[in-house]
This record gives sequence, structure tokens and C-alpha cells, in this order.
Amino acid sequence: MRERSEMILADLIQLRAEKTPDLDVLTFEHLSLDGGATPDEVRTFADLAENANRIAAGLIARGAKKGDRFAIMMRNHPEFIEAMIAASITGTLFVPIDPRTKGDKLAFMLNNAECSGIVTADYCLPAISSIRDQVSGLRWLLCVESNESEARLADFSGVESLNEVLAKPADPVEVQADDPTTPLQISFTSGTTGDPKGIIGTNMRFCGAGILGSLFGLQPEDRPYTGLSLTHGNAQGVTLAPALLMSLRAVFSRRFTKSKLWDVCRAHGCTYFSVLGGIATSIYSEPPRENDRDNPVRLVVSGGMPAAVWEAIEQRFDLDIFEFYGAMDGGGVAFKPVGQGPVGSFGKPAPGLDMKILDENDEECAPGVVGEICTRPGDGETPEVEYYKNPEASKKKIRRGWNRSGDMGHRDEDGWLFFDHRGGGGIRHNGDFITASYVEKAIAELPQVDDVYVYGIPAASGAPGEKDVVAAIVYTKGESKDPKAIFAACHEKLEANFVPSYLQVVDEIPKTASEKPQERFLLDAFDPEASNVFSE
Repeated sequence: MRERSEMILADLIQLRAEKTPDLDVLTFEHLSLDGGATPDEVRTFADLAENANRIAAGLIARGAKKGDRFAIMMRNHPEFIEAMIAASITGTLFVPIDPRTKGDKLAFMLNNAECSGIVTADYCLPAISSIRDQVSGLRWLLCVESNESEARLADFSGVESLNEVLAKPADPVEVQADDPTTPLQISFTSGTTGDPKGIIGTNMRFCGAGILGSLFGLQPEDRPYTGLSLTHGNAQGVTLAPALLMSLRAVFSRRFTKSKLWDVCRAHGCTYFSVLGGIATSIYSEPPRENDRDNPVRLVVSGGMPAAVWEAIEQRFDLDIFEFYGAMDGGGVAFKPVGQGPVGSFGKPAPGLDMKILDENDEECAPGVVGEICTRPGDGETPEVEYYKNPEASKKKIRRGWNRSGDMGHRDEDGWLFFDHRGGGGIRHNGDFITASYVEKAIAELPQVDDVYVYGIPAASGAPGEKDVVAAIVYTKGESKDPKAIFAACHEKLEANFVPSYLQVVDEIPKTASEKPQERFLLDAFDPEASNVFSE
């Protein structure tokens, strides 16, 4: 008989269901969804094991075999995680897709991953229906009836109810993922700089991420929270995996809602959550409240905390920030524990890992000089990164034994590492490199601004390598829209070269599933002559 392993997701859930079947390990809260009018959805380990088995039986009934692929396309529902576990049971691979995805990008992802089916929710049906004829091999759709959409299953052909599958008992399905290295998912890169690439991840990679909880110093009494999408590696690796491995009672929101963040944490006693760079500025832009420090959160784990708001957030909300760096497509982890190292650094590499800043000739850069962040094991060969059906990208990822992150950064004299920008994404304006986070902080502090993202466009001067600075802003509802006031505030708070060349007023900042601003859409929409673009 095969020995079960905690590094296989299906085994992990079965082992926990036997040990602590009634632990309410996952809560999907509804305070941020409808003010709490709907009861929260709670899952114990026993619930997860039973529901995942029923979905696994449903997949097999629809012809799924080991190695087949199916998509999961929905917001943060408990069925998302149950379908993940079902993939491990059946030895299939799930493909997480941001529920906002549509059109050619959606068709590309489904075709590229060769998905035979989709586990989805009713609000995604219009987008799926519009491209279904473009997707070859798509045989079935199982849909959560969420009551959060006007879309109804009966209005779309070939759609079956996942609710009905979960309502029917099923015989135990034998776990087909018989080894921790069995592939579990194909995760697409966000596509912020081009077509997304599918990264193959194993059961071990997902379950092993649970060890991050110990790295962060989480204790049995801690309660993690996230509103980030489970379609992204951060929510999976930094919140879900530690919760399942360490039996922590995690809380999930359907989606990130900055205005309800602290209310949810207070209501559920959440002590920890994770943010990515763009979210921190968004949270900071919320108007200060008298009870900002009255919350149970003791720790925020951050990936890309802007130095400009780092200490301000710690002081305003009475918490500590643990900064770390990691990438979906390998390369290891670096981290800066609380109270160590300089503000703005993402830390030093984890034990047993080399992480260096290399120039284009693979030579290490001197302190303060920007180069590419590259990693390799300290005592072995760099593992290959496998992009699904993209051997050319896989080959380019590893060069001369180094995993090339595509991220640009620098180190200081003491070896602390800093992230500067994504490759090709720096903003050099009038000879100065602009720290976008400082511009964003200055604008985010204004009461009339609800959200802001700063990026660069080719300089109108035509100077090689130079960029003009654009601040895309979302006005606070009900506040007056006065671009002159924003320019005036920037002149008051910032150096001359940091003052935006343009203000681009938008209804919302387009973002990925991980709330990362999608610069390319702002670039596509930018026109200096447009009525929503202002200059001094």
C-alpha cells in the first residue's frame, strides 16, 4: 500500500481530516460581500475531504484521466479549493484563471493548457460563452450557482450545476497523485509584459509552500486572512498552504476590498495578512480613522512594500511588516525579518540559496548598481523551470546556472537586497531615476484620491532612455475633481523631477488577480490629447 505524504495535497487533506475532522480551517466571509446578510461559508477538514472526493468523482464521470487539464475560473469560493484537492485526487492538473479574464486572452489560456473542462461560477458564463467556439477540446462546464450574478445556468447550453454534484454522495476515489512530484497545476504568469506563460507546479511545490508559515513566525493561535485571488500564487502559497499544513483557521474574502479590510479582520480576529506592493499604497490611501490602531493584526507579510509608506503603515495600524521576495517561476526566496535590515529592502536569500545582482555579462554588480536579480542553489544545479508547451521560454529562464528573474534590483554595502523595477520598467526622468512609490504616497495622501499608480511613457523630448511621469488616479467618490490641486500638492511634497508630467484620470486602475497594476492597459489608453489626461 502506498505511504501517504503531506507533500501530496489529497493526502494532506485526508490526514488532517482523520486527525482534526471538525476544525473549521477555512471561513469564506460575507461581511465584505453583502454586509454580513448571508451566513459565512465554513469548511472543516472533513468537509474538504468529502466535497473534494465528490468533485473528483464528478471529474472522472466526465472522462477526466490522470494528466488531463481543467480550468478553475471563479472568485474565492470554497469550491475553488475543493476543486484543487479533487485535481490531486484524480492526478489531473487544474489551471487557475482570474475570473475577470475574457476574450482572446481567455481563449489563449484554455487552448494553451488544453483544458477539457472548466469549474466556474455563474458570473463567468457570459465571458466563457463568448469564446467557447474558439476553444478546441472543451467538453464540459461545472458551475457554482452563486446568486451573485444575473446569469443563470439555464440560459447557457452545456452547463451543469456543481451544486448538484456536491449534493450527491460518492464512493471513495483512490488518490492518483502517487508521488509529491506529480504535477498539480499550470499557473499562468500575469501577462503584465506580454502573453502569459503557463508554469507547471507540482503537489510538492504547493504543499511545501506551507512551510512559509513557520518562516513568518506564525503560531497555532494565528488566524490568516486574504482577499487576494486564489488564482494567484500569493494567496495559494502565503495563506492557503500554511493554513492547510499548519491547521490554521484562515479567512478568505471573495475578492480584495480595501474599505472592508480592517472590519473583516476585527470581525474574525485575523492576526496576519499578506499584501503586494500596489495594495499597500491603496490601503494607505484610505482616509485615516480613529480606530486604525484598534485591530487584531500583528503581522503583515509583504512582497514589494513601498519604502515611502512602510513605516507609516506600521505606525498607523500598529503592526509589523515582514518583507519577502519570491517568484512564481522558481528562483527561491529572500526575506527581511521584522526589525532587521533597512526599510525598503526585501532582505537576504534564504539559507542554502545564492542570490546576486548580475549585469548583462553575468558579473556581479557593485553595491548600488542596478542589475538583474538572479538565484541558484548554494550547493547544486539550478532546477529547470518548465513552461507548458514553451520550451524556448524554459530554456531562456536558466542561463549559466542562474535563474533569471527578469526583476531589476541592487544591493547595499551590507548585502541587503532591494527591488527597483521589472526589467525594462524603470522611470528615468531628466536624468533622475524616479521612485514611483514616493510619488504615489504623495498623491495617495490627498483625500480626493482613492487610488493611484505611477508609470512612465517615452519622453516627449525624445531623449534616449528618458520617460515622462504619468500618475493614473481614481478620484474618491463625491470629491471634487481638480487636477490643479493635485499638481500643486505634488510640487509641495516632491522634488521637481518627481512631479508627474501628466495626470490620467480613470474609473479604476486595471489590476491582475494579485492586485498588481496592469501598466500596459494604462499605456494603451493614454493619449496626451484625451479629455481625461491633464498636464500643467
